[in-house]
Amino acid sequence: MTVASVMKPFRVLSDAPRSPLVAASMLGADFSRLGEEANDVMQAGCNLLHLDVMDGHFVPNLTMGPDLVAGLRRSCPDVCLDTHLMVQYPEGLIEPFVQAGSDHLTIHVEAEHPQGDPRVTADLIRQAGATAGLAINPGTPIDAILPYASDFELLLVMSVQPGFAGQSFRSEVLTKTEALSLAVPNGVRIQMDGGVAPVNADACRAAGCDVLVAASAIFRADDRRAAVESIRGPVAEPES
Repeated sequence: MTVASVMKPFRVLSDAPRSPLVAASMLGADFSRLGEEANDVMQAGCNLLHLDVMDGHFVPNLTMGPDLVAGLRRSCPDVCLDTHLMVQYPEGLIEPFVQAGSDHLTIHVEAEHPQGDPRVTADLIRQAGATAGLAINPGTPIDAILPYASDFELLLVMSVQPGFAGQSFRSEVLTKTEALSLAVPNGVRIQMDGGVAPVNADACRAAGCDVLVAASAIFRADDRRAAVESIRGPVAEPES
């Protein structure tokens, strides 16, 4: 793995000015032509690709593995692959996914971690060459993630119960992103995932989210570029 590829997710996730980033969740893509779909949504204006990994245990579904990530890396060599590990035991999956091409790995605060501490898992992720994120489910109290707000490059708030695409957005989770936006230091991104669409993207950004993950809202849109632009919202002009 090159130094450039290790640094790429850090540059993407901490760019300045902190314009909202849009991540296309590949769970909403046509899996029969995944590489074509990935390149199409990037050309439509997305900033990164979000890959949902499910183990059939932490969530009641099975999805993509390292081989699929490796295929996307070949199709999209310069794109940040933001991999969301919705798994009970993330420690053993770090090396396979980073070696396959994942630039960033997000783990869950509800998962099992060495010494019971997600920061230990985060250290393993960074040692493997990726940046680290921490996610929280809708039903988990915010106090479970607040102690780690300064220990990750990204914090992810789930607005649906993880496991399946196409669920409706739960607006009550916006109180979590508001709390996190006040707690995190500069440079830490806050990501919203689940049911994000143009109709609720404004509320997400107003609550402090600056990375918005969308699946159906992008992949099923008649005009994908318009959908991406609507989810991102106004972009601040750089200061002269």
